[in-house]
Amino acid sequence: MFNGAIPTRLPEYLVAAIIIIIAPGPSVLFVIARAVAWGRKIAVLTVAGNVTGSFVLSTLVATGVGPILQKWHIAYIAVQWVGGLYLMYLGLDAVRKRAVHAADMTNQGPIAPTTRQSIRDGFWVGVLNPKAIVFFAAVLPQFVDIKGGHVTVQLIFLGLVFCVLAFISDGSWGLLAGTARAWLATDNRRLERLRGTGGTIMILLGVAVLISAVITG
Repeated sequence: MFNGAIPTRLPEYLVAAIIIIIAPGPSVLFVIARAVAWGRKIAVLTVAGNVTGSFVLSTLVATGVGPILQKWHIAYIAVQWVGGLYLMYLGLDAVRKRAVHAADMTNQGPIAPTTRQSIRDGFWVGVLNPKAIVFFAAVLPQFVDIKGGHVTVQLIFLGLVFCVLAFISDGSWGLLAGTARAWLATDNRRLERLRGTGGTIMILLGVAVLISAVITG
């Protein structure tokens, strides 16, 4: 499926994807909250559902955005501007509400979800994750070879790569948080700093997207 449609800027894309993945956004925070409340197994199952949702999301974005980007350069620039600004908004909101988000992470309830519930809940967080939506729509297209064709296939491929990296990273977050659950749950300031760091990274990535839009425009 991906033969002849692998972007030449794949190494650069891997760096960008890793940066956005390790920034603690909604998916990571949800996984950590599950790990703190119910341990590593529930966290990993949540990650499995989450990346499945992310791949569905990336495929929907690819099939909807790909043909448009291939035909109209102005649409490509517009997507970058909207995505960059929205990513900055998400980052600022994360920093501003970091205390609220930290409190939510330690109030998951006493009853652990089943395997099916964990995967299902993770799926919906993944498919509705605003950070992922912005990444797939505004950041990911910058690494596609527009002139090389197969734009939609390239977008799907890059989305799949993102999901594999996300499973490794978010799974590691879940295992680590599940191991250190007592340490994390006893001081919300640790979770606040985690959320604040993620928000700052999103702001910086949003700025980078806008700079790229100016250069390519």
